[in-house]
Amino acid sequence: MEALIDLHTHSTASDGTLSPEELVKLAFQKGLKALALTDHDTVAGLEAASKTAQKLGLAFVPGVEISVKFDGPGHCHLLGYFIDYREETLLKTLSKLHEAREMRNEKMVEKLKALGIPISLEELQKVAGGGEIGRPHMAKLLIQKGVVRDFDEAFEKFLGKGRPAYVPKARLTTEEAISIIQKAGGLTSLAHPYYLGLSKEDTRSYVSSLKEMGLAAIEAYYTDHDAEYTAFCLSLAEEFGLLVTGGSDFHGANKPEIELGRGKGELKVPYEVYERFYASWKAKGARQSF
Repeated sequence: MEALIDLHTHSTASDGTLSPEELVKLAFQKGLKALALTDHDTVAGLEAASKTAQKLGLAFVPGVEISVKFDGPGHCHLLGYFIDYREETLLKTLSKLHEAREMRNEKMVEKLKALGIPISLEELQKVAGGGEIGRPHMAKLLIQKGVVRDFDEAFEKFLGKGRPAYVPKARLTTEEAISIIQKAGGLTSLAHPYYLGLSKEDTRSYVSSLKEMGLAAIEAYYTDHDAEYTAFCLSLAEEFGLLVTGGSDFHGANKPEIELGRGKGELKVPYEVYERFYASWKAKGARQSF
């Protein structure tokens, strides 16, 4: 049986529906050989996930996914891996992003109320289960209230970019994000390049600029990358001397079509990806072992 891994997942610490412990246990049950938890702009779930992985003997990579400023048609996220999640600069920066997220949530709730939709932060907190409140939680609550039928309608009508209840998210620059990941002893990977929304030539130029800033890897294997786009990302990795990462972007019930470790059923991220990534991180003078 082929050894598979998943280096892009989310828990209740951000906008997933499984707790960090549940996520790790599910990965173990599915026979994955390595797992990374990469919640959005928070490291709150890493301690619990790491301890659970240790008990089960599952290779675990502490990570984070950070949204960055991007002028293109899509959006850009950077993944930080093997981070020291107790590092002061990282924690201070993520704390500021948390405060900005809370202000954004308040503004979006007010916009929804102004549209005649009865919604409160208290209700959203219950939906989020104690984790970071995000737009998926708003969408879920709108579904529960019968305002919309599904997530797609929630984003198309109210929550998506340019829609009536949308408020822009506070973001770091790419340089800032890469810098704090490096200060925390980690390696940076470009998440789901397809969602940059760029042509292949413009993607190549953008990856080149990120490499100069310290980018270490590119997420070639991803749920929404077809074989052709995966091959394109692998070619960029070879051209720019980047490592390769891959993952499903699992969110549990918030993205029910995505299976942990398998995406929409066809994703396969080989264990060798983790081995090469881990070896490179160790060679750079790793602060700690996982």
